[in-house]
Amino acid sequence: MNRLNRTDFKILSVLASGKRNVAANVALEIDVDRGYINSRFGYLLSEDLVERVGPKKRSGLYEITPKGQVAVKHKERYFADGSSEFESFVEQQLSEPS
Repeated sequence: MNRLNRTDFKILSVLASGKRNVAANVALEIDVDRGYINSRFGYLLSEDLVERVGPKKRSGLYEITPKGQVAVKHKERYFADGSSEFESFVEQQLSEPS
C-alpha cells in the first residue's frame, strides 16, 4: 500500500457506504476523470482494498473489502505515519477480534 493517494481514499470513501458502484459513477461523484479512476481501481484491486463483484468475472462493478474499510477508516494515519507502517497496522486491525 505504498502508492495510495488522496483520490484512492476518496474512491474508498464512496464505496464505504456499503453500496457497490462502477467507475463512471465514482468519477462523477468525486469529480475526477473516469480514465484515472479506472487506473486507480486496478491498483486498489491489486492491494485487495476493493473487489469486483459479478456474476460476470470481469465486471465493472466494485465493492470495498474489509481491508479497504479499515484503510479508509484510518486514512489520516496513512498520511501521518507513512505507508510502510500503515500496511502492518491495517493487517493488525484485521486480525484483532471485533
